[in-house]
Amino acid sequence: MKKTGFVYDERYLLHDTGAAHPESPERLIAIYNHLVKTGMLDKLVKIEAEPANKRWIESVHNIHYITKFEEACIYGLTEFEHPDNAICRETSDVAYLAVGGVLKAIDLVMSGEIDRAFCAIRPPGHHAEVSAPMGFCYFNNVAIGARYLQRNHGIKRVAIIDFDVHHGNGTQHIFDNDPTVLYYSIHEHPSFAYPGTGRDFEEGIGEGDGFTKNSPVLPGRGDEEYRRLMMQDLVPAIKKFEPEFILLSAGFDAHIDDMMSGTNLTTDGYDFVTQVILNLVNRYTNGKVVSVLEGGYNLEMLPVLVENHIKMLCELRSF
Repeated sequence: MKKTGFVYDERYLLHDTGAAHPESPERLIAIYNHLVKTGMLDKLVKIEAEPANKRWIESVHNIHYITKFEEACIYGLTEFEHPDNAICRETSDVAYLAVGGVLKAIDLVMSGEIDRAFCAIRPPGHHAEVSAPMGFCYFNNVAIGARYLQRNHGIKRVAIIDFDVHHGNGTQHIFDNDPTVLYYSIHEHPSFAYPGTGRDFEEGIGEGDGFTKNSPVLPGRGDEEYRRLMMQDLVPAIKKFEPEFILLSAGFDAHIDDMMSGTNLTTDGYDFVTQVILNLVNRYTNGKVVSVLEGGYNLEMLPVLVENHIKMLCELRSF
């Protein structure tokens, strides 16, 4: 069994998105209560979050953008630059705490205190660009995590694998020119899904050319297409890049029962996705991986999918 950390903090629930917003505190409540009910939580190392130091936020985001976001929350605004981006007075503090949870998980993995970690955090992050919030995201948690690994732990090559049903435009944007971070995303085809980016010909810019790989999935397709694309696109990309550490943008909204999804990935399909990734983790990073929650909005399916994912991180379950 792999010693697996679990990042969770009740303060994540203070980010109030209002009635009927899909990115609600109930998502984390459902995950936490399910893990308690099944006894899975007792098998994990609990990690309490601490707010990230602003200098790590600045390693990815423009300082003027950070200030503008903080001020919007202080002023009591209810949205930030777009109605999708619901905020409250506590949102910026919670966003610092979300990043901090990821960084603490990374520290514990790098120190050897734990083998792996799952971060049940909010707000999510992979749509957040250098100077713009998008799609419920304000700070790009995994992007900041990648920079932290490089600058605080001396890791040279970081791979980010994103299996949210929506393309992580923010993560791709941040690392477009960077040959030290490989970004791979499998998502619903951008012609049919938010945010309209992530086509297969988007492969990076300048020095970063060849260090972005996208696998768009047409609506209505599911397990077989995910199998084909991951084996065709992800596995060779990781083999060529040889990462020292892998971060996951773990979105569970590609499931056939999720309101956000036009794809038909089943529960077994999600297990396959996790297993392929863990095979690569074991081969290339000596087992080191931190998985960070992004999307997933069906409150019945989300906790089940997260539990299955965590069990596989722990090697208590195989596909």
